[in-house]
Amino acid sequence: MCSIEKINDKATKLAFDKRVVSATQQIHPYVKHRLYIAESTGIIPKKMYTSNGIIDDSIAEFYENGFDVDSDIHTIKIKLFKIANSNLETLFKKEAFHKDTISTNSILEEELDDLEEHYTMNADWDFVMNEELNDISYKQDHKHKHLFLYDDNNSSVLSEFDAEDIEPNRSKQILGSLYSWMPLHVSSVIDLLVFGKLSFEDIAKVKSIEVSRVEFIYEEVKKQFKDHLD
Repeated sequence: MCSIEKINDKATKLAFDKRVVSATQQIHPYVKHRLYIAESTGIIPKKMYTSNGIIDDSIAEFYENGFDVDSDIHTIKIKLFKIANSNLETLFKKEAFHKDTISTNSILEEELDDLEEHYTMNADWDFVMNEELNDISYKQDHKHKHLFLYDDNNSSVLSEFDAEDIEPNRSKQILGSLYSWMPLHVSSVIDLLVFGKLSFEDIAKVKSIEVSRVEFIYEEVKKQFKDHLD
């Protein structure tokens, strides 16, 4: 390779690396919020994992999997979101089995007991939706009381649900209840929309589901949220 080709090759790789860094900017809020929810609901121990760590691992995996140096930022972003989302799901499943942390097994078993009419669990110990997502239960009077007071300062979720005018303390309680009882697969769809700033089409690619399914989940969660306010 001649000197000019080497310079051009390095410039191309540098430009690609810059696009990768740029693509991660939207992933940070999403990963940070997923970890916050997992900590608050007892899925993972507090302060054991960081968004930087999850994203760094995802970037490393992205490069290891091979890449097209000519990929645009959007293509890179969707691939990184998909990897980060998969890594988070793996982490949550692993911690659900962890015997030496807080008793997440009993919490998950109790939640499944309360929600068995609406949700089921797959072989990997994770909540999955039944054929019809006809009820998302996040009532505040469940017998096990595994709820938390949502204290994230970001009002993006309320904005998405057109509920910014709710009294602050009540909104925190409702959001805490919402995230306590939504199955992880459902809440990740909402977070990809709210914190990841992804379109329904992009979320479908990240989650490997149909766009119509993403739209249905969003509309059903929004409906149940509003019904809970009445």
